[in-house]
Amino acid sequence: MRARPRPRAPASRTPKRPRRPRCSASCPRRRDPAVAEPGTRAGVAAVIGAPNAGKSTLVNALVGQKVAIVSAKAQTTRARLMGIAIADQAQILLVDTPGIFAPKRRLDRAMVKAAWEGTEEADVVLLVIDAASGLNAAAERVAASLEGRPEKRFVVLNKTDIAKKEKLLGPAAALHDRLQPDRVFMISAATGEGVADLKQALAQAMPEGPWLFPEDQLTDATDRMVAAELTREQIYHQLHQELPYTTAVETEKWEDRKDGSAVIHQQILVERDSQKAIVVGKGGSRLKEIGAKARESIAEHLGRKVHLFLHVKVAPRWAEDRGLYQEIGLDWSE
Repeated sequence: MRARPRPRAPASRTPKRPRRPRCSASCPRRRDPAVAEPGTRAGVAAVIGAPNAGKSTLVNALVGQKVAIVSAKAQTTRARLMGIAIADQAQILLVDTPGIFAPKRRLDRAMVKAAWEGTEEADVVLLVIDAASGLNAAAERVAASLEGRPEKRFVVLNKTDIAKKEKLLGPAAALHDRLQPDRVFMISAATGEGVADLKQALAQAMPEGPWLFPEDQLTDATDRMVAAELTREQIYHQLHQELPYTTAVETEKWEDRKDGSAVIHQQILVERDSQKAIVVGKGGSRLKEIGAKARESIAEHLGRKVHLFLHVKVAPRWAEDRGLYQEIGLDWSE
């Protein structure tokens, strides 16, 4: 997630844009409008779909670097996260949203609310469909919710690398008839097939206007939030069944040392003692492995050495903690 060079400067004014995830004072400031160039475009593309459709993988592919965590488990993304992609003179603000599903818990309701709020005032809505699964009930619900909406709509059939080719045309035709989308794309976010064409189409769909973020900024998430997400990603990778869904990660303390390294203290919240035992592992082996992998990812994101300290806390009602919702970038849901 390190910054990359960008060829253009943002333009001269900042129009009203949709509400974004919270950003602390440590976020980079926008460029001086005096360096504006004509002909720039900027807009928002909301990426929505059922859980596990590959939305985060697609956002990472469009940005060109990892800004969103991914795993094979559904509902990995919990809060809205913005990835910032550049194509030609266009800045594309990609809002990666949680998968849309039938919510049961307060956390579920907050996640689904975040997903729909991610589409507010979007210039383009990307409906991502898992082509390998086709138009299942979850995908049908999301598609139905887009009927009659005014935004430009792109249908993106993802995972074409593992889907049977003869099964792609049916869902594509059905969605075209139902939604009348502006474009239909068949891609594989994992391999990159078709991603360049989608990115170019998004760039052309963005309205003319100034860039809204510095040219080298990849996401609007704070480093504290990204660090917690990268640790949570390792929990999803290394723990099985339902346990990852009953855990949360909170960055408690952050110290920047004079030698350039960062000292980060995080707590992993679980609901029961039995879950804590699983996360810690025999002799602390599982927690050490989670910490080692997370430390590597955080160091890569920051571009410097990281000292990561993890501990596990039993908090039976962590999903009812308003402060934690703010920490992980979600609004409280009644």
